[in-house]
Amino acid sequence: MQHSFERRLLWLVRLTLIGTLFTAVVMMVGAWTRLVDAGLGCPDWPGCYGRLLVPDSEHASLRHPDVPLEPFKAWVEMVHRYIASLLGLVVLSVVALGWPLRKHTQYPWRLSLALLVVILLQGAFGAFTVTLKLWPQVVTLHLLGGLSVLLLFLWLHLRLRHASHGRTTQARRANGWWALAGFVLVIQLALGGWVSSNYAGIACQGFPTCNTQWWPEMDFSEGFHLTQTVGPNYLHGQLHADARTAIQVAHRLGALILGIALFMLWLRYRSRQEVNKYLLMVLALYGLQAAIGVANVILWLPLWLALLHTAGAIGLSVGLVWAWWHWRYGEPVPVSVSMVKPVVT
Repeated sequence: MQHSFERRLLWLVRLTLIGTLFTAVVMMVGAWTRLVDAGLGCPDWPGCYGRLLVPDSEHASLRHPDVPLEPFKAWVEMVHRYIASLLGLVVLSVVALGWPLRKHTQYPWRLSLALLVVILLQGAFGAFTVTLKLWPQVVTLHLLGGLSVLLLFLWLHLRLRHASHGRTTQARRANGWWALAGFVLVIQLALGGWVSSNYAGIACQGFPTCNTQWWPEMDFSEGFHLTQTVGPNYLHGQLHADARTAIQVAHRLGALILGIALFMLWLRYRSRQEVNKYLLMVLALYGLQAAIGVANVILWLPLWLALLHTAGAIGLSVGLVWAWWHWRYGEPVPVSVSMVKPVVT
């Protein structure tokens, strides 16, 4: 019985690692889909002009005469849907494989169920992204949903690996420093999604100023009006220039606040060797992500650099969760005799 548990647990460790990596791939393909304006390459869902494969122009014109077929964009959108569906199958496989272990005290069954619920919600957001014509609220939630799936997969993988090694380290209690850094990161990620979904990436020319001003004309009420009605089509955005500028400036300020929060977190734990190097890694990832963001503005958002910015957001999120894991479950590093300086009398 114990051997069967260990073998099944080993397969789950592998599968959740695959799921973590594959989720990152799906997110990058989703970002590419959006950046090449293929989010509405297929005007319906789950098929494309009523088909599971991209049809010819004749069929497309009969199905949706108001939306001309663009084969490249349609295929980009469908490839994204295919691999997202495959990710859903990976999640179902994790739940099915873990079902016999659900009553075992070492198996995080509730975490598996949470992953299943989030992937189902993510699928719904994917459908709403198309049917609501890229409504910014849904697009932003879709981005955050993808990150949620990724981090749940990662946390589940770490929990299962911990259990497979027979470790019983008691988890440390949460505290405000980690909560603050995590909260600010979530807000900044949401702001990044809001920038992307409202096409405000180059609303500001220049850095550190915006359109040659430190505080340009901005319309925050319109830029962050979250209860507006669903428009006919949000491709390329519907907001005026001052509203997009407000979104871009808010994202820049959020990046500054996030940097301060991460630096304060490192200051608090720099003396703890079991977590110090991981927090330094987080700070390095933050610095790289900030540099990529500045380069995107200066170079007018080239496709490859915009994709790299998405990868940076994924890396920063994973880095902070990785550091949090090592703080929460890592073994304290003992201080050796050689590390203690002798007291001169």
